Amino acid sequence: MRKVRKALIPAAGMGTRFLPATIAQPKEMLIIVDKPVIQFVVEESVGAGIEDLIIVTGRHKRAIEDHFDPSFELESMLADKKKKDVLEVLGYVSSLANIHFIRQKRQRGLADAIYQGKTFIGDDPFVVLLGDTILDSKSPSSDLKKMIDLYESTGKSVVAVEEVDKKLVSRYGIIDGKETEEGVFEVRDLVEKPEPDKAPSRLAIASRYVFAPGIFNLIEKTKPGKAGEIQITDTMRYLAEIGELLAVKISGRRYDIGNKIDYVKTNIDFALREGDVKAEILKHIKGIKSAR
Repeated sequence: MRKVRKALIPAAGMGTRFLPATIAQPKEMLIIVDKPVIQFVVEESVGAGIEDLIIVTGRHKRAIEDHFDPSFELESMLADKKKKDVLEVLGYVSSLANIHFIRQKRQRGLADAIYQGKTFIGDDPFVVLLGDTILDSKSPSSDLKKMIDLYESTGKSVVAVEEVDKKLVSRYGIIDGKETEEGVFEVRDLVEKPEPDKAPSRLAIASRYVFAPGIFNLIEKTKPGKAGEIQITDTMRYLAEIGELLAVKISGRRYDIGNKIDYVKTNIDFALREGDVKAEILKHIKGIKSAR
């Protein structure tokens, strides 16, 4: 069985919930303290052993490509000013991984965005990481690495899941699964955004996937749903039907940058980890509380 060494990051969405900020800036380039969201995602994949990535973009997404390219003019200016520490940061970003880009010409759903990477992926298994979500693992071995290890030991595709409040299940794709070992489930079915009283569980799909290359054939079979979009949840139902889909319950926290409230919360959480800004942020929060 081939090792998982490739990743695909869909990043073609319009980011309409962040307008006007995303008129000319991709939502994946929104900043968490001092780093764009998509850099966290790339770092996560590299940390799990990924060597080659393809990012699926769309119109107005050139800033993503520019971010991971060497910036010779900026590097030259910083070298002249002897800003060695900043130079090291730039060098780190541009050398993170072998990153390739392809465009999704029409917005036809997540499954279609994944399908755009078919030629790049070839006959290899691969990871899919949504470009607007940060997965912050608690354990030394990341949740993504656990998913990759599970795929390489079973040959079955794997999806990350998290337990959500029952009142929130209608926001997510929910799995119907049987726990085979602690935190690992054999997926029997998936339901997209069910009503709370009809949900088969509270385990929601958590924006990370490991697929065998056969997923592309299944995407071709998947019929478009609402608005003509092809949803990966519908494709994964084929895998569940033939017993080829597992789920791993994540140990850490998922940060969804797709909405304003969670975006602000994420910035606060990550700012409180930064030694040079933590004290000032805490002071500011305490000032707000006392003012009330």
